[in-house]
Amino acid sequence: MELESLRDLYIDELKDLYSAEKQLVKALPKMVKNATNPDLKKAFSDHLSQTEGHVARLEEIFESLEASPRGKKCVGMEGLIEEADEMLEEDVDEVVLDAGLISKAQHVEHYEMAGYGTVHRWAVTLGESEHAELLEQTLNEEKEADELLTQLAENSINVEAAAGAEDSEGATTRRSRGDREVSRSVASDVSSNRGDSSSKSRPRSKSSPRASAR
Repeated sequence: MELESLRDLYIDELKDLYSAEKQLVKALPKMVKNATNPDLKKAFSDHLSQTEGHVARLEEIFESLEASPRGKKCVGMEGLIEEADEMLEEDVDEVVLDAGLISKAQHVEHYEMAGYGTVHRWAVTLGESEHAELLEQTLNEEKEADELLTQLAENSINVEAAAGAEDSEGATTRRSRGDREVSRSVASDVSSNRGDSSSKSRPRSKSSPRASAR
């Protein structure tokens, strides 16, 4: 597609967003499945429904433009989803995984917020008021989703992940101290046994002259 005007650029960016949203519709169920915090699961599930609505709004805009939304792949979203998939393959504690999923999801939200903010302003400039209204609705939903993730992270999930790490370190310390105590106990027993052995093997002294005189 040749980009000779702002309208061409507008349509091209809308296609990129459409591809991004379609990819996200496929990726979100995996995030719902792997999240362990109930509130985070619900947030991902609710945003999946919203994302399907975002796709529908874009299709409505393309219909009014008499253009196809297909024909472009959003490599930016593809990369973000790949990063999330890579994290899911790691050996990660459940609470830490939830914190990581929030991080990856917020990368996605910020990426989409940037895109929708741009096309919204372009729609206003191009006099596409109906498009601008639809795009603003989506932009606001992306912002709300991002804010909800921030609240979940700050109020519970990040705190739990940090506490979990401290508990693990404490357990290691306790085990180390316990090992030292066992070592000391064993050393004490060995020393005691050596003392007993020395006592038993020591030859009896002969009677003193004073004792014999008696």
